[in-house]
Amino acid sequence: MPAPTRSHFAAIAIAIGFVSALAAQTPNPQSLGPQAGEHVPDFSLPDQHGNTRTLRSTFGPKGAVLVFFRSADW
Repeated sequence: MPAPTRSHFAAIAIAIGFVSALAAQTPNPQSLGPQAGEHVPDFSLPDQHGNTRTLRSTFGPKGAVLVFFRSADW
């Protein structure tokens, strides 16, 4: 096996730098989307029957709770 040369070390350094740069750009999943206790703007979406529902239309006497579940296969 030949001894490592400067070009080998340079290639390794570039690869490490590339991986480090990718890791630095990866967003923190804990900071994505609304945070616990944060108010979200009113929005409207169709329900399972095609009727348009707004966030406000789902409020009960004590408000509403939104739960976002991120599936592994999304």
